[in-house]
Amino acid sequence: MGKISPVSAKYIVNATIRIDGIVDRPDVIGAIFGQTEGLLGSDLELRELQRSGRVGRIEVKTDTKTGKTEGGITIPSSMDKAETAIIGAALETIQRIGPCNASVKVENIEDVRVTKRSYVIERAKELLKTLNDNVLPDSQEITEEVAQSVKMMEVSEYGPERLAAGPAIDESDEIIVVEGRADVLNLLKQGIKNAICIDGTSVPETIQRLSKKKDVVAFLDGDRGGDLILRELLASCEIDYVVRAPDGKEVEELAKKEIHKALRSRVTVEQVKLDLEKAPLPASRPQQFRHVPQQRPPFMRSPPRRNGPPQRSFESSPSAKPKVDTVKLKDMLEGMVGSRGACILDENLQVLDGAIDSSLVSIAERRGVAALAGMDSKVKSANTRLLIITSREDK
Repeated sequence: MGKISPVSAKYIVNATIRIDGIVDRPDVIGAIFGQTEGLLGSDLELRELQRSGRVGRIEVKTDTKTGKTEGGITIPSSMDKAETAIIGAALETIQRIGPCNASVKVENIEDVRVTKRSYVIERAKELLKTLNDNVLPDSQEITEEVAQSVKMMEVSEYGPERLAAGPAIDESDEIIVVEGRADVLNLLKQGIKNAICIDGTSVPETIQRLSKKKDVVAFLDGDRGGDLILRELLASCEIDYVVRAPDGKEVEELAKKEIHKALRSRVTVEQVKLDLEKAPLPASRPQQFRHVPQQRPPFMRSPPRRNGPPQRSFESSPSAKPKVDTVKLKDMLEGMVGSRGACILDENLQVLDGAIDSSLVSIAERRGVAALAGMDSKVKSANTRLLIITSREDK
């Protein structure tokens, strides 16, 4: 008999058989060929279909229990759907096998191509997932991964408290004090290597010691915890600048652009203290400090050492330098020796020529100034404890 190729089979007829007696497998196969012979005409004769390869090998499995036989019949077909359905229906005409009554029922006709297609789809999904998991990254991804790993490895432990810090603490003239290790890691990931953490609410002695010989930028979270740590730093360290993360955000979660923007907007500690004096801190959030723009981000320039001359930034031109008449300044200083007084000068080193107003009086009172002298005064002496002297009174 011919045998249909598994590759060319399009359909499989699956049927069940029940026999009231004990029979063997060859008896079932013989009944299939014998009882369907001549039923469908010569074109659909099972023996001829097998010889031509349009029907494959008929498989029969039987199992005998308590004097009865049950089993299954499988017939592969390469014919079209209609012809295959006719062959399946013909099987159900079998009523006897040997001397025993029998019944055959076709359970289904399976489309092999649908089954193969489902297998192909599922297998393709598995192969694609494996490919995505094992695919080689491009050169940019490799570079970024290696660079980030190297930066993470550069986190060191500094001082007896073993504080998390970047590798450039000792060599930098300026350090950035943050709250925790995660903040140091985030800054290090952005190339900022001079950060060190407090690692708690109390200020370690190492930070206090560093603040006496280096410029210190306090970069704190924009929450209540940052407020408390700012108070601790102001009380125990020599802080030079203060930077706050946006409200509700922490330094460790800031993106690169947010970090750089915050550092460019740092304010001097004198401005911070002045703002704190003007308005008491509310219970939930301190007054926002006025941000004075700097010429360049602090981490991109070499800050001046404490023992060097003070530097001043000029918004009009980064390269502009003040014209200082040192002889004139010395003369002014010599004339003020022992007086405990002060002069307010304009950008041309001239004494300010203006009237005394309520704002100037308010600042002077807070600073403990005893007297003010000016060309004129908009404030009456009776309304303040200061001694106010004007040129009109001299005349």
